[in-house]
Amino acid sequence: MRQEKSAEQIKAATKDNHVRAENTQLMLSYQKGEITLVQYKVLLCSLYEIYRALEDEMDRNASDPAVAPIYFPQELSRVESLERDLEHFFGSEWRKRVIVPAATQRYSQRLRQIGRENPELLVAHAYTRYLGDLSGGQVLGKITQKSLGLSSKEGLSFFHFPGVSSPNRFKQLYRSRMNSIELTEKEKAAVLEEAVQAFELNIQVFDDLQKMLSVATETADQHKDRSSAAVLPSSSIVQFTVGLCVALATIGVGMYAL
Repeated sequence: MRQEKSAEQIKAATKDNHVRAENTQLMLSYQKGEITLVQYKVLLCSLYEIYRALEDEMDRNASDPAVAPIYFPQELSRVESLERDLEHFFGSEWRKRVIVPAATQRYSQRLRQIGRENPELLVAHAYTRYLGDLSGGQVLGKITQKSLGLSSKEGLSFFHFPGVSSPNRFKQLYRSRMNSIELTEKEKAAVLEEAVQAFELNIQVFDDLQKMLSVATETADQHKDRSSAAVLPSSSIVQFTVGLCVALATIGVGMYAL
């Protein structure tokens, strides 16, 4: 991709997906500050799974001609910051408590698949995630801090990029590097298709989680009328499902902020 078109092409190709994603009730709810600590904890679990897969594959393909120009581990890597946040909220045994939905697992599996088979497609995912986080990170961090009533920024490391002094200048550099990547016409088309697919995977997750939420809520309401031991598991399911919905909505918010 040359002539400063790759980033613009991806943005144009995913425009409709952006609109669909931003108009989900889940995303609107997050932007209104409707998030709980339980929900945020599950958000971190989902983000950790996604970024662990993305950064594993970026590291493994760091010398690939398509990946090397946009490989900025010192400036962009999110895994360590997410690990700090998870340890803050879950404690030292956090790895035993990480829960991710099937949809998130499918997304991480996709990242690992293209990392093995078509590493140039990582460009689409890296652009979508990192530039989205750089654009919306500060705002989302403030929303989260206020919503959860946090007095400090502990537990909010994910939203901060200490290695990036100016997000706007860095995004310009990143786009310039993307535009320097040389791909065949077939590869260019594949990258654009992968960018669309990345958004579609998230939109599908929104739909699946809304269905899960409806079922879980209905089940919990039924059990409220019973004084049985089944009440606790049902309540836990509701908390888990609501958390997943908000988590994935947040992922979408970051993407839309490109």
